[in-house]
Amino acid sequence: MLIQQAHLLDGRIVDIRVGAEIEEVAERLTPRRGEDTFDAAGGTVIPGLHDHHVHLRAAAAALDSVQVGPALVHGRAELAGVLAHAPVGEDGWIRAVGYHESAAGPLDREQLDELTPAVPVRIQHRSGVLWFLNSAGLAAVGLPDHPDGRLRSYDNWSDAVARRDTSLATVSRRLLGYGVTGVTDATPNLGANDIVTLTEEHRHGGLYQRVHWLAPGKRILHDDSLDLDELTAWIAGRHRDNRAVALHCVTASQLVVTLAALRAAGTHRDDRIEHAAVVPDDTIAELADIGVLVVTQPNFVAERGDQYLIEVDPDDQPALWRLASLLAAGVRVALSTDLPFGDADPWASMRAAVHRTAKAGAVLNPSERVSATTALTLFTGHAEQPDVPRTIEPHQPGDLCVLSAAPAEVLDTLDGELVTATVIAGHLHVP
Repeated sequence: MLIQQAHLLDGRIVDIRVGAEIEEVAERLTPRRGEDTFDAAGGTVIPGLHDHHVHLRAAAAALDSVQVGPALVHGRAELAGVLAHAPVGEDGWIRAVGYHESAAGPLDREQLDELTPAVPVRIQHRSGVLWFLNSAGLAAVGLPDHPDGRLRSYDNWSDAVARRDTSLATVSRRLLGYGVTGVTDATPNLGANDIVTLTEEHRHGGLYQRVHWLAPGKRILHDDSLDLDELTAWIAGRHRDNRAVALHCVTASQLVVTLAALRAAGTHRDDRIEHAAVVPDDTIAELADIGVLVVTQPNFVAERGDQYLIEVDPDDQPALWRLASLLAAGVRVALSTDLPFGDADPWASMRAAVHRTAKAGAVLNPSERVSATTALTLFTGHAEQPDVPRTIEPHQPGDLCVLSAAPAEVLDTLDGELVTATVIAGHLHVP
């Protein structure tokens, strides 16, 4: 197809011929016989956005789960009320997501039995790494004698839970509306069947975005089971097979142990650290020196910043969700939303990177702000090289985002409402 009269971020107005790749970019291009055309009318065209860390199946499942986060639940009585009225799925479960202790305190099996109906219930922590099950739920997964009902995500218990046939189409259409043309699925323990299923959904039109995979090299770390020698051996084994690793680091301890393990095992060019939610001062230079990619989510500053300001010691707050200091030190960085544990809107994540403003208006770590151009560019990396931005020129992927405004307004507002069309492999999708 041919996109006409498109503003590029550098100010040029061009026509763009695009198929699986961008074929031509010129001031004027003549439409070919039978070629589809789209008039950008002076609006901006950028490379399609790529969200470098999402969980597709979890995002689809969250659509028909009840939300029990602190924004909606205030105390045990409200939590009990939400669960009492929650629909029971065809699999016999009540599924709730987004929980945090600030909503109704710590949860365990005994408390859930008091709060929940006599059917299997599982509540996912908003971090995505922990589930809380009541006694009926524990019996359903073959763990009737489990002491507290607090189970880690992606451990063997989850194999006993029937996977619901959740369509990804709704999630995919929402991402199209934001100009997202590709995602990297960071779900640990994705098997070959999972990858085949998602690939088929993409092929048959149920999933529009291109999908890149981290599994099986993704690993979630837990502070209570950090083992430097074991982690080093696991990384070294992956590297011997010429495979990269992606390590989930949300605490300072996890990051410090990960860096030590990478230093001991050596690095692969595609190694990644996911999240890097807490980056102490003395680890920044080492991140740069090792050369590992950091995929982080500034959207959590906006989504959870008010809570951080209350719960995190003021001396530790400067280490939260760093961005400008990482880039200044030469750390390789790309951005993502962590959908569904973060909001799906990459434009909101860009705004958070630029402004660092929490919901109530407080600013968290203003020194970590970056420019709008930088924030946007960090969502346009190649799937295989997230820190290498794609460009509007021949032989680049034919994945584009068309916006209704000129570049100055796009960068000033960073608003997904400006997206008028999304192009994937030369195929036009209008929200």
